[in-house]
Amino acid sequence: MLRLVLNEDHLSAVLAEVLGRCRHRLFLATANVKDVHVPRRGGRGGAIDIVAAFGELARRKVQVRLLHSAVPSGPFLQHLKQHFPPTLAMRRCPRVHVKAVIVDGRWMYLGSANLTGAGIGAKSPRRRNFEAGVCLDDPAVIDPVADMLDDIWQGGRCDDCGRREHCAVPLEEPRLEPRPAGPR
Repeated sequence: MLRLVLNEDHLSAVLAEVLGRCRHRLFLATANVKDVHVPRRGGRGGAIDIVAAFGELARRKVQVRLLHSAVPSGPFLQHLKQHFPPTLAMRRCPRVHVKAVIVDGRWMYLGSANLTGAGIGAKSPRRRNFEAGVCLDDPAVIDPVADMLDDIWQGGRCDDCGRREHCAVPLEEPRLEPRPAGPR
């Protein structure tokens, strides 16, 4: 299976579908993370914010990894602080620019859309980005991408990283409380 996804179709063809189909593991890689709202699969029950969607996955015992490069938006961090799903793990690496969603190691989205309203098509037609990607189920493509992301997640690229000056804490977890004042 190979399916092209364009523009606002990212919201329904990727994110809503992923939330319904995932059974064990979800790995998301994105440069930017914002507090987006995603429709429930099949359009039933309106839309929910992404942290609540991660919470629904946690209730189904789905392990979620979110690898990103930029500091998440304030509203996203606020929701996360209030409702941190127990099966969610996040790491930040400033070199991550890939946009990928891997479901149970069997299905993948690979494309240009960040996990933001403008990226996945949740904004109005005049404010969303022009995006393109593909959904596929070919292990010959999924496995190398998953291996690369897992290597980054595990810190396999940190020792030889040429951007350490931009990464004060390698593979930084999200800070939900203010940093203490003074030197670290």
